[in-house]
Amino acid sequence: MEWKLDDNRPIWIQLQEQLTRKILSGWYHAGEKLPSVRELAAEAGVNPNTMQRALAALDNDGLTVTNRTMGRTVTEDGAILEGMRRTLAENIIRQFYDSAAELGYTEEQALALLKRRNG
Repeated sequence: MEWKLDDNRPIWIQLQEQLTRKILSGWYHAGEKLPSVRELAAEAGVNPNTMQRALAALDNDGLTVTNRTMGRTVTEDGAILEGMRRTLAENIIRQFYDSAAELGYTEEQALALLKRRNG
């Protein structure tokens, strides 16, 4: 997994966002065991404490489940996964419409641009 981090925002939040996208896109499947904190931290080039903070946030969001004997796995709760996927998509759509509005497009014009892009 390629990690894209910048210094403008807290690193743990960026890690959380990237892991969330990997889970919601199916990179990590429901019920799949995640690599250890140390493995993920080494891969991302960050301190293990920073990665642990990001993973704890995923636990709090319900995307992952921690078991002392099995490690951390992706939740198998399809409702949580679908709800988070929908929320993320809605945020992306809202950002698109807000950006289009800043350029002077109405919501209908922005939608027409999307349809033309896919058509």
